[in-house]
Amino acid sequence: MCPPQTAPIRVFLIDDHRSILWGLERLIESGKPAMEVVGSAATWTEALTLIGRAAPDVILLDIDLGKENGVDGIPSLVRESRAKILVLTGVRDKTVHDEAVLAGAYGVVEKESPAEIILTAIEKVHEGQIWLDRVSTGRVFVEFSREGAPSAADPERAKIASLTYRERELVAVTTGNAGATAKVIAQILHISEHTLRNHLTSIYNKLDVANRLELFAYAHKHGLTKSPASRDLNG
Repeated sequence: MCPPQTAPIRVFLIDDHRSILWGLERLIESGKPAMEVVGSAATWTEALTLIGRAAPDVILLDIDLGKENGVDGIPSLVRESRAKILVLTGVRDKTVHDEAVLAGAYGVVEKESPAEIILTAIEKVHEGQIWLDRVSTGRVFVEFSREGAPSAADPERAKIASLTYRERELVAVTTGNAGATAKVIAQILHISEHTLRNHLTSIYNKLDVANRLELFAYAHKHGLTKSPASRDLNG
């Protein structure tokens, strides 16, 4: 019996140069059957019109869209689509890369990267991993920790209190294995990937975070990186 086929990663492309879109389409199509192009756009207006119908898994976004700032548009993409955003850029300024991730992207890959690196980045982001070099990752986490410091009344306590014991445990395991895939984390917790996704959706809603990167920063800021069992044992 043949093994079941894994559905291809559905990729949507956004770049204001049609020639680059053409090249990216050829590149993604070369990755079949692992991935396929389900749509492309050259402007934000066009992208927001098409993305809903295309239902992509990953959006490959050029943040230099002529007169439009791609970083500013990332929050709109996050709201309009469940897709993970991977920035593809020729901009070398690491500050811009950081801003893209802080806005909601899962990572940044440079346009001059080898084809296999771009394809690998798409696969890893689709799995829920953050695609950044170690230096950039450190800067982003520091920036997250500086944002939104709680007041004396700590309005975040109600959010944290709404988590179940199991959800607290899942937060600790997920943030303690930041580079691990969803499959690995599910194995550690002895649950299915489907159950893990359901738990994470509930946690994201309760804590008002958008993805694993924001959850990592939130957990470190509010002391949720240790499992509830270890906290109980340590008093």
